[in-house]
Amino acid sequence: MMIRRGFLASTGAVALTPALARAQSLTTIRVATSPDEDCVACLYGQSSGIFRRAGLDVVLTASTSGGGVSAAVAGGSIDIGKASLLGLIAGYVRGVPFRLVAPASLYNAAAPVAGTLVRSDSPIKTARDLSGKTVSVQSLKGFLQVATMNWIDQHGGDSNSVRYLELAPASVSAALLSGRVDAATLANPSLAAILNTKRARVFAWTCESVGKYYLQAGYFCTTDYASKNADVVARFARAVAEASAYTNTHLAETVDMIAKFTGVSAEDVAGMTRVTCGLKLDAAQIQPVVDVAAKYKIIPQRFEARDLIDPPLRT
Repeated sequence: MMIRRGFLASTGAVALTPALARAQSLTTIRVATSPDEDCVACLYGQSSGIFRRAGLDVVLTASTSGGGVSAAVAGGSIDIGKASLLGLIAGYVRGVPFRLVAPASLYNAAAPVAGTLVRSDSPIKTARDLSGKTVSVQSLKGFLQVATMNWIDQHGGDSNSVRYLELAPASVSAALLSGRVDAATLANPSLAAILNTKRARVFAWTCESVGKYYLQAGYFCTTDYASKNADVVARFARAVAEASAYTNTHLAETVDMIAKFTGVSAEDVAGMTRVTCGLKLDAAQIQPVVDVAAKYKIIPQRFEARDLIDPPLRT
């Protein structure tokens, strides 16, 4: 889909063993993601052998932000990235040649995994109380900021009166608990880790302002990579879906791998609300994010989310 519509090989006499032959046939895919739980399908796909059975050698690395992931994909140092859907939507309207290939995390209001925290002793209780305050977000003008702004405005506050500060998840706890920021919007597992200090509380599940059930993040590549590696991209998408179906129902098995990748303790991961991964791209789950992006002028105007998805993948 165009986002704008649109190792050794031996020739000697010694025969290769079947295992070696299979290893030689693997296609390497360089994947990057921010260190969040919603990369669980990739982590499990690696450890379980799902990717290798699909003929793929997935090399997963962590990036500090979705913007960094997008830049790496655009520059060609990364083949497939996972990032906030909002960033891909913003790129789409600017003609950035990205292709959405698979869903990552879904927001489910019944089991929220992202929201806004304040210190336990904070006097902040209402949306109006945030006027003139500083709220940290992972990326300026990213999804968590937009969702927070939308919640503030829905609940009688003025989102334009709030100062937003970009902080990496690893820096949020110290900033919030020391008073450098008054509130922090972030996702699990970092959110759960801060709550477990007993020094912070949930101010609001601000991401609910966008909708009760929608796609938050997705896997993407450039249209050039997709056109030259169509079969590889299709195998990656199917493998991610297989891994997601398993991890959605086998939470305990992924605790240690998430803890290792994110740097959050296994105890915190085990005790938090776990993310739900999407199984297929669905325009109805993308439209709420398109709409809120238009509302806050991240994009000039609303468009039909189905335009982000290849016709064969539409539902």
